[in-house]
Amino acid sequence: MARRRKRKSRRRQEGRRILEHVPQYSIESGEEKPVTAARKFIQAERIAPPALLLVKRNEHTTDRYFWAEKGLFGAQYVEENHFLFPSLRTLEAPVGIEPLAVAVASR
Repeated sequence: MARRRKRKSRRRQEGRRILEHVPQYSIESGEEKPVTAARKFIQAERIAPPALLLVKRNEHTTDRYFWAEKGLFGAQYVEENHFLFPSLRTLEAPVGIEPLAVAVASR
């Protein structure tokens, strides 16, 4: 039997591309829950938003969190709803539109 491909959401793919430009930090959760380890790491290192935290739970599982101005969110939620986060709007460039400085310099 032929296997059907899983449909990939364009909105989520776009969010993933935007998150590639955000600083990433990899940590291990140890004995704590992954979200607790992420919060403690953010506080200890004084990480400024936006940032992506990869928290290794065990050798098979890694949880991804996005640190925004309004708190800590699951990375998958942010990928799907990237337009709700003002800090990510500056990272995304509209397709087909040049930045103003480049357009003026080319004349």
